[in-house]
Amino acid sequence: MSYQAFNSRLSKEERDFYEMKNAAAEFYRVNRVPQDIERALNELFLHQPGDVHGYLADYFTNLSAPPRISRLKGRKVYDARGQLSVETEVYCIVCNKEKSMSSAAVSSHLVPKESSLNWNSESQERTEHVMTAVQWINEPLNSMLKDQNPCDQSEIDHILSTFFMARFLEEKDIWNREKQELRSEPEMAHSPSPPQTKDKKIINKGKKSNIVEKQVPPAEPPEPVVRGSLAIGSVSLAVAKSGAQIQGICLYKYIAALKNQEAPTQFHIPVSLVTLLTCGKTSLGKLNLLEEVILIPKVGQQVKQANDAFVCESGALAVRYERPEQPLDLITEACINLELPLGTEIHLAVNCAATELMDYSKGKYEVATGVLKSPDELVDLYQTLISKYPAVVALIDPLRREDRDQWEKLSSVLGNSCSLLCDISYKSQAPPLPGVGGHILKHINETTVSDLIHMASEQQGSVVLGTTCSEPCSDSSLADIAVGLGLDYVKLGGLSGAERMTKYNRLISIEEELAQQGILVFKEKHPPPLFPASPHKHSATAEEAKSAME
Repeated sequence: MSYQAFNSRLSKEERDFYEMKNAAAEFYRVNRVPQDIERALNELFLHQPGDVHGYLADYFTNLSAPPRISRLKGRKVYDARGQLSVETEVYCIVCNKEKSMSSAAVSSHLVPKESSLNWNSESQERTEHVMTAVQWINEPLNSMLKDQNPCDQSEIDHILSTFFMARFLEEKDIWNREKQELRSEPEMAHSPSPPQTKDKKIINKGKKSNIVEKQVPPAEPPEPVVRGSLAIGSVSLAVAKSGAQIQGICLYKYIAALKNQEAPTQFHIPVSLVTLLTCGKTSLGKLNLLEEVILIPKVGQQVKQANDAFVCESGALAVRYERPEQPLDLITEACINLELPLGTEIHLAVNCAATELMDYSKGKYEVATGVLKSPDELVDLYQTLISKYPAVVALIDPLRREDRDQWEKLSSVLGNSCSLLCDISYKSQAPPLPGVGGHILKHINETTVSDLIHMASEQQGSVVLGTTCSEPCSDSSLADIAVGLGLDYVKLGGLSGAERMTKYNRLISIEEELAQQGILVFKEKHPPPLFPASPHKHSATAEEAKSAME
């Protein structure tokens, strides 16, 4: 009997049911469902697991289509300082259902202005940055990343960077037009000329002087921060966290695999640089120079042990001092009393933040209230300090970038006794400074995960990952990033505040996990950039320091 004759003898309901069966059979055949079910049942019988349905669920989950990004959600949040920031949440289609995979926020940085703005202006500027970032995430970036593979970090970061560069060029064109309009104003032709960099003779109160004083080079124009740039870093990190979750591994292992093209067989924990004291420009005392005095623990110590040395309820103490020797004397005396081997097993680094200290009207650094030093005089001051306190093995941002001659001079006079580090977070494209042995890197604004990997690979062994003063409240990703990038040092700040302790606790958790897995290794000695490969010219024990103080 032909199909047409057979079909004609069936009722409409029977024909519909027959056609549905044929369609189902074809659907199952095309998608190889019978073969997959047969294979699953064979595997089930061989393994005979206690949870039969759990085993089948896992089996078929592995056969499911790769997750795809379904949408991004940007929202306003508050950072650790109570300032507006932005957070990105990534949603993916997993096993035919939309799931929230992860969320992330990164530190923000707005270029400081030479003239102080009032609080309302600064708040308004930040609000505009955040609102633009939220709009970028919810509209253009949401469309551009829809259906992308969240595990393809390099492709997603390329999309993000391309989008950002287009916005940057648009902003740059606007900035250039505004500058041109200012230059074309009639009154601008009669404005005073900027200071020249040539030498000049100084006349002191009616009597002549042959002292020749060099004017400092003018400040380099700051790299502008594009409105909305926070969106790029937060989306990149949120996608990386989603990729790690999809692959069922920790973020640090995921980043390590991205950096090394495969998962490493061993990991080490970066040495935590702990801020002990702060007596910089915002402190109560007259001293401006020492923005942070930082403890460098003994190499090979566990994170928990290293952080037990100087624990206090307020974390980094804000002290009131007038001279740079005073906070260093305080720490030296504390180490003597606690019988801690300062200068042999534990050392110090100083974040000078010199860029913030330049008084351009006088052409000098205001190292303390009313105390001014020229760049050359500041070099002499550092040389004296390092000679007196050999436990200080690193200076961070001791000078402005513009004082290149003094960077070279400082490196020459200090030799191997002290390393010079420079923060490149806001000047990543600037030419290298002479004498600099290491760099501070921060995850801010438009910096993607791929950017961090690239910079850490280019500056192998000489990058210290640091926090900013505007950290996300509860995101511990910085600890995972530092471990995943294989960095030797990580600067997380003082031992106080939820935003910092979350990261310290995560570092401890990673260390314990690696130890349990048997893949944790410890370095035998401090690597560069904080410690040179050759021995220091100066070293002193706590007892020698005590004798020197007496």
